[in-house]
Amino acid sequence: MQDHSGAPGLETAVRAALATVIDPELRRPITELGMVDAVEVSDDGRVRISVLLTIAGCPLRGTITADCEAALAAVPGVTAVDVELKVMTQEQRDALKEMLRGPGGVRGIPFNQPGSLTKVYAVASGKGGVGKSSVTVNLASALAAKGLRVGIVDADVHGFSVPALMGITAAPTRVDDMILPPVAHGVKVISIGMFVAGNQPVAWRGPMLHRALEQFLTDVYFGDLDVLFLDLPPGTGDIAISVAQLLPGAELLVVTTPQAAAADVAERAGTIAAQTGQTVAGVVENMSYLQLPDGGRMELFGSGGGKVLTERLSATVGADVPLLGQIPLEILLREGGDAGTPLVLAHPETPAAAALDAIAGRLASVPRNLAGRPLGLQPR
Repeated sequence: MQDHSGAPGLETAVRAALATVIDPELRRPITELGMVDAVEVSDDGRVRISVLLTIAGCPLRGTITADCEAALAAVPGVTAVDVELKVMTQEQRDALKEMLRGPGGVRGIPFNQPGSLTKVYAVASGKGGVGKSSVTVNLASALAAKGLRVGIVDADVHGFSVPALMGITAAPTRVDDMILPPVAHGVKVISIGMFVAGNQPVAWRGPMLHRALEQFLTDVYFGDLDVLFLDLPPGTGDIAISVAQLLPGAELLVVTTPQAAAADVAERAGTIAAQTGQTVAGVVENMSYLQLPDGGRMELFGSGGGKVLTERLSATVGADVPLLGQIPLEILLREGGDAGTPLVLAHPETPAAAALDAIAGRLASVPRNLAGRPLGLQPR
């Protein structure tokens, strides 16, 4: 890094300001990532900096420039700001990947590493149409709004919908063999929908589905997440089995409706945990009732399905499976999905948003498991 400073005190303040600029994809300070290549501060307060982008076609170059300009313009004594964008050399990219992935830049599933404290929730349902993806994006957004670091893997390869529900239109950024996921509402998201043109179908069979999920978990850099959600396809097919193999520590969140028939089908999605050795974190009952203007409730899809499902799953897996919450029907939930803005952010005052936020609060209160984790303590 080059430094040409005519005002040492101002140069220190400029550096401190640059440390507050967060890379929009990696979500870490640009100074920490080695992206600040040169800083020049003239006696009259003019600041010139050069910032290194990971790739020439970085889609967020405008955001990085604007954030640097805003941070430096707020420094007392700075009279003008000039930001020059350059591109990292291959050696600099290799150093960045090694810093992010660890020594040697070894690829692997970071959530399986001994030091990982990420809670992984696989959101499952017995059949489609129960609002599983809407529940996923709202829980993820609610947790991110609480200050947690959250990611979503849209594992429903054939029926992907998470990018649209989150309002994501940008493509992921590739840094050699590392993929940087787009960020929306504070949540990092990856989906096969980001790699297909238009609304083209994905006609893949088992081995390709497994490979796609494996690549999402190994090649996509999520960083140190508090929570990772996997939006699974309905049923107990290839992806559900692959998740159990690739992420044996993942816990299932089973989404159902109050209808008895839906609960019967959802039971199969949760029972797979008994075969794979996974834990069922709980059941979410969606579309529980319609709140009427007079304060009453209309149970359009019956009642009791969620409670019945928790009782059956508790007996099957031999452990208590809680009913995490009941989410009422809400037109604004559907409208928010169409607009790409989750209900918990757009209309937190609604009963459905309150129910979703309460479920997110229960998930946030579960401590990250330290069992078997090295704490780095040394005897004195």
